[in-house]
Amino acid sequence: MSTTGATEDRTDRVGVDKHKAPKTGLESVGFDDSAPLLEVEDLQVEFRTREGVAHAVNGATFSVAEGETLGILGESGCGKSVTAQAIMGILDSPPAFIAGGRIVLRGVDLLTLPEASRRLVRADRVAIVFQDALSSLNPVFTVGYQLGELFRRHRGYSKADARKEAIGLLDLVGIPAAEDRVTDFPHQFSGGMRQRVMIAMSLALDPDVLIADEPTTALDVTVQAQIMKLLADLQAERNMGLILITHDMGVVADVADKICVMYAGRIVERADVNSIYRDPRHPYTQALLESIPRIDLKGQQLASIEGLPPTLTKLPGGCSFHPRCFMARDRCRHDEPPLYAIGGGRESACHYHEEVPDK
Repeated sequence: MSTTGATEDRTDRVGVDKHKAPKTGLESVGFDDSAPLLEVEDLQVEFRTREGVAHAVNGATFSVAEGETLGILGESGCGKSVTAQAIMGILDSPPAFIAGGRIVLRGVDLLTLPEASRRLVRADRVAIVFQDALSSLNPVFTVGYQLGELFRRHRGYSKADARKEAIGLLDLVGIPAAEDRVTDFPHQFSGGMRQRVMIAMSLALDPDVLIADEPTTALDVTVQAQIMKLLADLQAERNMGLILITHDMGVVADVADKICVMYAGRIVERADVNSIYRDPRHPYTQALLESIPRIDLKGQQLASIEGLPPTLTKLPGGCSFHPRCFMARDRCRHDEPPLYAIGGGRESACHYHEEVPDK
């Protein structure tokens, strides 16, 4: 795992050497730090319900390298958060089941590990920032206690050393007067400050991969920008892989290196961020881009995507997007499109990707 000057400075200040902390049991898992960081291959997640089987994630494939930011975009219910939960190993089962695929972290398929090992991986190797910080934090414990618990349980720190680390983390994410606020409860923080606490908690054990699941939801625009800058700065500083999950294409424009667009459980377009924004090759991606407010279109009505996403237990035949697609033809109604390679590392799940008009 990568270490940074910021981590080393904080370690020196509190007098605790993290790298000499008691073993957590992860050494038995067999991670190879020279192997690719994270590779998700043909991931399939289904929810087995009374109404039928919902294919929440259907064949998702992507990778994240050190220092790289991947944006996963799409409407609510498209499978973004389920993908994150599968990587973290926190799906509610039942009704959720991983029906196929691999999630390979540093050469180890996480899906083959026993639950005891998966628990050790969480927070230590892969961490997540949830969208609702207030419900993610325990209201009856101070933020310092909750931050310190990671060090007590995963590293065997004393209460005093864990508290010092908690103060250092709060300071790292820009909480003013961290030494005083470490004894505050979650409700005593604003929404933006609570999200900073959640980021601090996710970074506590210096993970290789950080997943941010809608990290700016319900925050005002100014605070959104602050949170996104904080994530980008910390990701670059620690050389982590960052997976940013959002429905807002404007949020990832400045921070993502590459983007996967999801619809009805499938990745329908994959490309570098510049290609996605300048020349989308899937009608759904284009429609998402046209729904973003633009200064040059002031006073005009925003474009919208007609209709609703399909029910995952009753997906339409062929391309799942065809009932809402302005380009739909007979072939789209009957033949499910594969991810076509269209050059430059780009892929699009559209039979007519070459005909998508300029946005």
